[in-house]
Amino acid sequence: MTRQEVQIPADGGQIAAYVYRPQVTGGGTACIVMAHGFTGTRDDGLPDYAEAFCAAGHTVVLFDYRHFGASTGEPRQLLDIAEQRRDYHTVIAWARHLDGVDPNRIVVWGSSFSGGHVLAVAAEDPRIAAVIAQAPFTDALATLREIPPGNIPLLLIAAVRDQVGAWRGRPPHTVAAVGSPGTVAALTSPDAKPGFEAIIGPNSLWRNEFAARLMFTFAFNRPGRKAAKLRMPVLLCVCDDDVVTPPGPSVEAAHRAPRGELCRYPYGHFDIYHDPKVKADQLEFLARVVGDRTA
Repeated sequence: MTRQEVQIPADGGQIAAYVYRPQVTGGGTACIVMAHGFTGTRDDGLPDYAEAFCAAGHTVVLFDYRHFGASTGEPRQLLDIAEQRRDYHTVIAWARHLDGVDPNRIVVWGSSFSGGHVLAVAAEDPRIAAVIAQAPFTDALATLREIPPGNIPLLLIAAVRDQVGAWRGRPPHTVAAVGSPGTVAALTSPDAKPGFEAIIGPNSLWRNEFAARLMFTFAFNRPGRKAAKLRMPVLLCVCDDDVVTPPGPSVEAAHRAPRGELCRYPYGHFDIYHDPKVKADQLEFLARVVGDRTA
């Protein structure tokens, strides 16, 4: 396989992406469009997935959202849910015109926070061939119940400070994305900090912070509710001991999706990145729903 660095135009900016090309002959391949979850970048635990998909004969486009990683966008670390989903749509549209790609076999893949994004994106684009969401964020209310109660007012105060500063043209007021139990961060479960650190790539541009204004829209993010609109095959890979994205709403989403499939794993949120069975399950799903006609 080969990996190429590309810049995809997006509203006057650039989305940085890796394009993985399989060594195949014949017609167009399926294409997997991938991005990371909460504050993550393309170098954090995802190249292994991209390489596995590419080795099976699929083209892969793995990108950073604007404001994160190698993509452009100011201010940095601004996590805008609607904009991140627009970035998915932008990359999907670009991938459909990529040489050697079958435009009717685009698969969207997401993990954690982006596992929710891909459900919402696919609900807006019925042409998408299939969806894979692992350890997906499907309901903010379930996640908020796992945040220590004392942290919620502190996060909201930080959000007010950040938003007021933005109106006055100031740099973002940021909060840590992950932290140890007892600290103020978005994720403070015992497995959050070590789990995130274990997937950070050697060349990663990840920063442990995000603009706190996200908290004003976070609670309204319930992408699992869109599952019933998905007419394409959908695979949800759910961790039964997940306290970051609790499994209940994701299991329900798998049952609501007309062609939903559910794989369950007996561990916490971050362990899924290290389990070869997960990749094997996803590869088997891809072989069935989009085929590997050129492999």
